[in-house]
Amino acid sequence: MHYVTDKPVEATLPPHLTLLLIVDPVSTSCRIAQEAAKRGHRVGAIWTSTTDEEERDPARYGCASLRYKFELIEGRDWTATNGEEIAVVHSIVNEAARSFSLTIAGCITGSGLPRSSQLADGLAKEMGLSPCTTPTTMIDVRNKFTQQTLLETAGLRSIKQVCGTALEDEAIANFLEGEKYPLVVKLDQIGIQGGKIQLCHTKQEAIDHFQYLSQVAASTGAQILCQEFLRGVEVMVDSVSHKSKHKVSMVWRYDKGSVNGERHVNFGMIPMGSEAHEAALAIPYVRQCLNAMGMKNGPSHAKCIVTVDGPVLVELNFRAHGGDGSWCHLARALTGGYSQVEASVDALLDPAAFEQLPDAPLGPFNAHGLQVYLVSHSAGEVTSMPGFQVMKHLPSFVSLSTDVAVGSTVEYTTSLSTSPGVCVLMNKDETKLNKDLETLRYLEEINAIFEYKTKVESLARPTAASYSKQQKRTGSRMDDMEKPSLVRIYSNDPKLTRQGMLMKRMTTIDASKEVVVVVDPYSTGCLVVNEIRNRGYQVIACWTLGFSEEMKTHTPGAAGEMKYFAEIDEQEDLADTVKVIYQAAGTLRVVACIAGGEAGVDCADAVSERMNLRTNGTHVANRRDKKIQQELIRDAGMRSVRQSAGSKWEHVVEFLQSEQYPVVLKPTDSAGSDGVKLCHNIKEAKEHFHHLFEVEAVNGGYNTEVLCQEFLRGKEYVVDQVSRDGIHKTMMVWVYDKRPANNSAFVYFGMVPVDPNSMEAKILIPYARGVLDVLGVQNGPSHAEVILTPTGPCLVEMNVRAHGGDGNWRSLARGLTGGYSQVEVTVDSYLDKKQFSITPNLPPTPFRASGQEVILVSYSRGRVIGTPGYDIIRELPSFVYMETGIKVGSMVERTVDLLTGIGSVILMHEDESVLNEDIKRVREMELNNELFEFERSGAMLTNASQRHLSEIIVGDDF
Repeated sequence: MHYVTDKPVEATLPPHLTLLLIVDPVSTSCRIAQEAAKRGHRVGAIWTSTTDEEERDPARYGCASLRYKFELIEGRDWTATNGEEIAVVHSIVNEAARSFSLTIAGCITGSGLPRSSQLADGLAKEMGLSPCTTPTTMIDVRNKFTQQTLLETAGLRSIKQVCGTALEDEAIANFLEGEKYPLVVKLDQIGIQGGKIQLCHTKQEAIDHFQYLSQVAASTGAQILCQEFLRGVEVMVDSVSHKSKHKVSMVWRYDKGSVNGERHVNFGMIPMGSEAHEAALAIPYVRQCLNAMGMKNGPSHAKCIVTVDGPVLVELNFRAHGGDGSWCHLARALTGGYSQVEASVDALLDPAAFEQLPDAPLGPFNAHGLQVYLVSHSAGEVTSMPGFQVMKHLPSFVSLSTDVAVGSTVEYTTSLSTSPGVCVLMNKDETKLNKDLETLRYLEEINAIFEYKTKVESLARPTAASYSKQQKRTGSRMDDMEKPSLVRIYSNDPKLTRQGMLMKRMTTIDASKEVVVVVDPYSTGCLVVNEIRNRGYQVIACWTLGFSEEMKTHTPGAAGEMKYFAEIDEQEDLADTVKVIYQAAGTLRVVACIAGGEAGVDCADAVSERMNLRTNGTHVANRRDKKIQQELIRDAGMRSVRQSAGSKWEHVVEFLQSEQYPVVLKPTDSAGSDGVKLCHNIKEAKEHFHHLFEVEAVNGGYNTEVLCQEFLRGKEYVVDQVSRDGIHKTMMVWVYDKRPANNSAFVYFGMVPVDPNSMEAKILIPYARGVLDVLGVQNGPSHAEVILTPTGPCLVEMNVRAHGGDGNWRSLARGLTGGYSQVEVTVDSYLDKKQFSITPNLPPTPFRASGQEVILVSYSRGRVIGTPGYDIIRELPSFVYMETGIKVGSMVERTVDLLTGIGSVILMHEDESVLNEDIKRVREMELNNELFEFERSGAMLTNASQRHLSEIIVGDDF
């Protein structure tokens, strides 16, 4: 609220003899103080306990040159006791004014907080000044409920609302029951800590937030306000009044949109001339609102929604437009020399100048411009701000307000409080302005505004294990991200279901008298077990030493309940292990020993060799060791990775000091992507090196050696093969679809089959077969991960077992080949020589259908209350299978790695165009945050102060 003397002191006294008092001159009111001081007036600052030392610094608001004539600080110069605060402060102010021979010309509040306004109100009345509102108005016109009541009394369009303190109030209960949702639920007073505004989409949400606000407001006297949600164009009307004459200094339109999972994020504030449609409707309406509330003197800003029925006031604030006044430069340039700041000083101290101002800003403006709220699509600890330098050199740059500095933490922008700054752009050429705005938004989209402290990138591919296990990242919001048991959804199309895909083959008439040993059957190994059993064989599960109990239960949904003829444990001695196998087999003949997972490879090779079964043998020691794999192919003259390995830091430090970063660190005997990290500097490499010796491996046990390798640049491919007696047959070639997302460089978006007749496949397949020969792999499945670099293919690692990922790809592979996958042919290689011999050397070209695995990516976060996107995916024509750990009640994070994976979908169709349309639909749902419905966190519906934006950079021309 603002108060001025009835006497025209500015007409009889020189400026240097007049004193303007401002209670808590923060944000834009600090600029008003500076403008008054520039004109020669003296300004006294009265600080309440609601401010701190930092907020009292004029430099925070771009007013470093401002000097107050005096400052009074609560707690230092006076103490509020026994209701005598007004009299005490009045006495101190009068004494100060007399000592400087000054006449008090006005008293205004510089803050919208009730504490500041109440003190300004009391002082003005004590000093006999004329208030900004009609003195007979005894009610608190700052109260939002009161404002709407006054409008209704005046016959103006107002918001439908109720106000109270208890849900049991009849008016509250009826409103929540009968009003159309969504509704706005908030406190009727501002400035109360924790009193956030929330847009409630259901009655239960409204009740929950009402109860929350009841606790927040318990000791404040505030009530809870429930209002209709207005749909339309949101505008802000900045006005300045003098003796009930209201002049509009600017009309702004808010540019709001969806980003980072929120629907009402401010992207900017666009000035509008009084002739614009929304402005032409809002200006006369706001003036009527000011009259209805008895506004007489000083600045105000009114937020309105221009609906199809006309403008409706959201709230009227009896102070200058906030945002630290970062918009002042723009407003002055557009109008030809004034903004609400200058007009406020005119109204308070120079009425003659005020009379010369136009009633409203006239278009066309002298230039084109807007205020841009910066939007961060990423998060992290800032190490530099290169985007700020780019902004400063844009032709349209005027100013930048930000509190982000080196060491600051930037969050994903979901409200004004998480915006990293405000940039003002202006240019006489609208085309150049729009080009600069596009450049700024592009910097945001590619995360080029900030450079962050490098985080260790995970190269791990999301799997069913990552979707289902409860994994936590220490010290982050991942601590709240639950991973419930997997949800698996299958197509109802019998041509695509797992039942429709299975073919039962009876290999020999004696199969029922034979048994196969599968070592560590988990993930895809469970499907191999079932395929063996479907052919009439019994299966013994052999669990290796140290294999975790949790992994023993890692069973794909397609495998169903696992049943074994017997389960045994590996013994300390190989001979003892073989003995236990024979005892378990009893009268059955053991015909094969197969690795069911990565952890079982070494044991399967040793056992099969000792029992004279089909084997890869042990003549290549430590075949699983990634370091040895690279050394062997290097010695054979094949492209290999530069690397170093060791059990101590001293063993690898020389390599890490000389190798170009980033580098890859992983255990030498890792399972899949277990422990694989991309490190961007030697500090991160050292931390991860030591970390790998402290954590348990995914299959149990602890790592004994760490492998450090060059980072291979190029696309990553997978070559799945099955061998028998050294004859290698390629089952499928896949390429990983990896892209940047959510400020992470390597997010998996899918796995796409590669035509075996393509140039890439013709290069990769011979290379992968050559690796198998070098490693002495003669029998069984293999899964090679290869990077196709500019200098040719290079092995990442060769896994002598079936492709993992729980075999989710099996139905897709069978559809593409016309009936077989690596699972079936693995069993053929051990148990059906004839069937293996007639299996094609390569998959068919073209494929029998079109398909791929789509790995789902979340661009938002929250607790799930619905999964509408899943229902849509299930109805897609190409849908085959979906696996996810997310259901109602789960906490979803933005996808950046395997810990934040949300599931995968298998899509396949005979018509490639249908497949592509379905993939496009899934990606659109991800981008539009339509996969999930989240609990509402409370959309920010008000223009929050930017008092947190401390640093102001101004262009040289302004």
